[in-house]
Amino acid sequence: MTDILSPYSRRGLIGAGLGVGAGLLLPDSAMSASRPRRGGRIRAAGMTASTADTLDPAKGANSSDYIRHYMFYSLLTQLDRNLIPQLELAERIESSDQINWHIRLRKGITFHDGATLTAQDVVWTLMRHKNPATGSKMAQIAEQFAQIRATSKQDVFIRLTGPNADLPAILAQTHFGILREGTSDFRTANGTGPFLCAQFRPGVRTLARRNPNFWKPGKPYLDEIELISIPDETSRVNALLSGDVHIILAVNPRSSKRIHASPRHNLMVTPSGLHTNLIMRQDRLPTGNPHFVAAIKYLFDRPLIKRALFRGYATIANDHPIPPFHPYYRADLPQRALDLDKARWHLQRAGLKGTRLPIYASPAAEGSVDMASVLQEYGSRIGLNLAVNRVPADGYWSTHWMKHPMGFGNTNPRPTADLMFSLFYKSDAAWNESGWKNPRFDRLLVEARGEANQAKRKQLYGEMQELVRDYCGVSIPVFINLIDAHDRRLKGMYPIAIGGMMGYQFAEHVWWEG
Repeated sequence: MTDILSPYSRRGLIGAGLGVGAGLLLPDSAMSASRPRRGGRIRAAGMTASTADTLDPAKGANSSDYIRHYMFYSLLTQLDRNLIPQLELAERIESSDQINWHIRLRKGITFHDGATLTAQDVVWTLMRHKNPATGSKMAQIAEQFAQIRATSKQDVFIRLTGPNADLPAILAQTHFGILREGTSDFRTANGTGPFLCAQFRPGVRTLARRNPNFWKPGKPYLDEIELISIPDETSRVNALLSGDVHIILAVNPRSSKRIHASPRHNLMVTPSGLHTNLIMRQDRLPTGNPHFVAAIKYLFDRPLIKRALFRGYATIANDHPIPPFHPYYRADLPQRALDLDKARWHLQRAGLKGTRLPIYASPAAEGSVDMASVLQEYGSRIGLNLAVNRVPADGYWSTHWMKHPMGFGNTNPRPTADLMFSLFYKSDAAWNESGWKNPRFDRLLVEARGEANQAKRKQLYGEMQELVRDYCGVSIPVFINLIDAHDRRLKGMYPIAIGGMMGYQFAEHVWWEG
């Protein structure tokens, strides 16, 4: 039986399994600066809050949900700073064919209510994602679970519908936080995570207190965390600088100078795969015309967007969703650049010169309003009349997203190419924003999923990037850096590229030197 934990690299074996302590070490920089200390209370400010806030990991839909879920629940695996899945509740994960997987759980782990974690809890948690009544955000991914059963109190068997070497990374998604079997009341949280839920008021605040029985010795370090939301970014920054909160999510690049000017605060910048993308629906006209799509892609001034819209806190993208620092990034694809002559030629071939077309943008999709204005300016130079319709952030995702021929999306980072492509580009994906259908792409997706040879896998994902870049009705001009800010007395912070606040995992790892 072959040990498989990472889609990118294999770890050394300890005994018959993978390193049991893997992923539990503090960052070198944190260890050299100061040693962790116990105690302290902090207030953290996210950017989203509503009455739809949830403690059900399956239904997590925004950054505040993810932060909550990492506080209260543990997963079978967890992504480290290199986006490599490390063992968590799982003591061992094995497969010889990437279809049949065997998971051994750690012993002696208890839920917050004192119940002991068993394999049946894991089976029940994972299988509920396949139940339409659950409303899981991972329902489409869970379709790959052909069978899940407990083979002993500590052992779980998973059979997939087809080979997928990324299963350990999939199980690290916060939606797969492990619940006690039969859990149905989510007014509070009963997990095995580092904090106990002392109070949960949707849309108002979450109060988390240290779990004294957490299964990782010595962790967490903080006694209490209060999580609130401040939707307005300027107000979030003001709250940090005034000392009302100690860590904030999603700092606008324009605010970076204010943070740098404060001797009591620090920025943490995380290069990421976050992107705002222009959507051109392939089932509408004129956006379904391939020459129109090509013309638009040549109208993006990517260096300008990086410099002017994001103050340099961004990475140039190439109209596909895999960022340059991803292990499967295809570096030899020619970088698409602003080219008015090519844009004009494609527009003429499409027979759309002089066309007036609305483009929907909103503050809900970061930078989209300014991106639309840039497109409008360059479009006017080649005879394309784009009318920018700025719509409010409130209700944008339910009312406008994917509803118009041209509009913007905003996609959070995903740790694997398979997750990104499966959720947003597969022909039948619910979030296939442009309605793009490419049979070759779909076949490559399935082939890459089961390919154990990493060089071959990279080649397959490279061809998929080329297909998206050249034919998909989505344009991605830049990847946006994640910027958090925190009080300098909060120690142990380091970037994890799937999200802000250490990939939303900060609660378990940080300590206070007040």
